[in-house]
This record gives sequence, C-alpha cells and structure tokens, in this order.
Amino acid sequence: MKITFLGGGNMASALIGGMIERGFAAGDIQVVELGDAARAALEGRFGVRAVAGFDAVALACDVLVLAVKPQQMKAALAPLAGQLAGQLVISIAAGLRLADLGRWLGAPDAPYTRLVRCMPNTPALIGAGVTGLYADPSVDAAGRAAAERILAAVGSTVWADAEAQMDAVTAISGSGPAYVFHFIEALEAAGRSLGFDEAGARRLAIDTALGAAKLAASSEDSPAV
Repeated sequence: MKITFLGGGNMASALIGGMIERGFAAGDIQVVELGDAARAALEGRFGVRAVAGFDAVALACDVLVLAVKPQQMKAALAPLAGQLAGQLVISIAAGLRLADLGRWLGAPDAPYTRLVRCMPNTPALIGAGVTGLYADPSVDAAGRAAAERILAAVGSTVWADAEAQMDAVTAISGSGPAYVFHFIEALEAAGRSLGFDEAGARRLAIDTALGAAKLAASSEDSPAV
C-alpha cells in the first residue's frame, strides 16, 4: 500500500512513526510538505520520501492522507482538483465535511467521494490516542480497513454511523484530553496548597488520573460502579 501525506506536521509525524513501528515500509510512504526543515526532519527521522509539491510519484499512491490545517486545506487541494484516479483519501482535518473535501478534490460537476473523515486526538502523538472515523458510503470494506489500519497506528479506533456524529467525536475524544489536563492541573494545585512540592503534587495528580483510567479500562465494572 503506497501512502502519501499532504502535510508533515506533528500528527502526520506521529502517524508515520506509528505505521513504521507496525510494519509499514518507509519506502511506501511519502510526504508533500512545503517546509524545507520539516522535509529534512521527516527524511532523516523516518527514511521516507519528502517533496515540496505533488509530482507523478507522489500522486501515484493508493491512499492520500490530508494532514494540513483546516484553514489551509482548500488552497492545498487546489492543485489536485480533478487529478485523482480512485485513491482513498483520508482527512484528519478537524471540522471539514466530506462534501467540502469532495467539491475541492473533484471536477466542477463531479465531487470526489472516496473519502474517509477522521478525528484523532492529542494522545495520538505518543501512540495512545483514539480516533473517530466516518466513511462516505462509496468507500468499500477494503477502503475502510485501510483507513482503520493507518489510524490504528496511533491508538484505538471507533467508527461513526453518520457524519454528524463526528461533531460528537470532536467534543468527546477530541476535546476530552483538555478536560483531563485541567483536572490534573486542579489536583496538582490542591496538592501544592496542602504542602507538597511541585514534583510531588504533580506525581500524585498524574498517577492518580493514569491509574484510574487503567483501572477503568481493565475492569468489568462501569465507571459509575
């Protein structure tokens, strides 16, 4: 499976690193990235091919992963409009609907439809994320399996039955880590106020959250119990 990433930022790097650890060949992965330093870092760290723009080799992929910022996506996709030939396209850009991506990638009267929308969260940066996915109905079982295999490289996956549920994914798992961090911050502040130094208070707070999550994951009881 040949995979091209459009964008080589933190999440793309996390995915590439996770994929290589799980048996993907570096020679099957390439990245289209504007930044000179970022391209050099990707090549040096992972041994993947990194180029400044789409060429015939980059376009001749089985899967195209869209990993640029949402506000940059329309401009980044402009050179690809009407150029794809059935590649599976996976977007990890928050908030962008498949209809918009399909319109930007397709011909004026024929939007592109072989699309999967994904929402990984920040713990994916250390391989401990959870990703919500939604596929256009035109994506077959093999396409869904390919998308799941790629996103599973940075954690677990959950499929949404309707695209509207991706907003809930953003709210729960996308935004959820920030609430956990805020809770840890509050526990640490409480520890400091009760006489612990910064290191001790932080260790108590972080290990409490970490241990409780592990206990919940390994127990047959619900979190309520």
